[in-house]
Amino acid sequence: MRIKTVVIGYALALALLLFAQHRPDATQPGSFTGVVDLTHPLSSHQGVAGKLAASPVRSAAIVQKMELRRTSTAASSNTNIDAPAHLVRGMWTVDQIPPERLIAPLSVLDVTAQVRRNPDYEVSVEDIAQWEQIHGEIPPGSVVVARTGWGTRWDSPKDYRNIDKKGVMHFPGYSEDAAKFLVEARLALALGIDTLSVDPGSSRTLAVHQYTLAHSVYHLENVANLERVPDAGAVVVVAPMKLEGQVDGPVRILALTRR
Repeated sequence: MRIKTVVIGYALALALLLFAQHRPDATQPGSFTGVVDLTHPLSSHQGVAGKLAASPVRSAAIVQKMELRRTSTAASSNTNIDAPAHLVRGMWTVDQIPPERLIAPLSVLDVTAQVRRNPDYEVSVEDIAQWEQIHGEIPPGSVVVARTGWGTRWDSPKDYRNIDKKGVMHFPGYSEDAAKFLVEARLALALGIDTLSVDPGSSRTLAVHQYTLAHSVYHLENVANLERVPDAGAVVVVAPMKLEGQVDGPVRILALTRR
């Protein structure tokens, strides 16, 4: 057990050292005082979320495309990573995502107030602008995650999927414009969210999926404990299993904080 602890500690120290070397202006590893686990346990909620493609509102072509590419049976039942190959053949699979893209500054967009008023809320460019008025520009090469407050529903499959009488799911996501801005203007490495998908639940076309994955931006879904991390200043360590040829799968996400 002691050897295992030493190995884990060494691996984390090495990851932080590599991060600092790639970003000369980064704060030194010793300044991080806390670690927040942003992961839901896999064993507790298998089957809670179900497959995103199950909603009848998806266009037939999109559903077929997602079913063909989704190969990980447990991927949507806990905290999950979607690799660029999830919808686009020839792009990176989970094992092919470069490791330097898995350790990055963490920027958290808080839209919980908006979601309380509208469960179908879409993170907007205006939300990003408001964040930047407070914290400055989102650092290039960040992992950007939306804190919607939806994680409070995790223990209730019914409330988490929020399906209406027509079979349409209702939960927040990113707008296509916001996703394009984050990819093109802020060079985001990944988009994350504390819901089933970076697209809103009622989306027919999964426009955010299609655009971001085609631009080598991976997704983090069902992210947990975002209320415990600051909006800016943390570093995220994304640690998926090295699943050869897989387009999605469970992922462990750790936030290194200074408080």
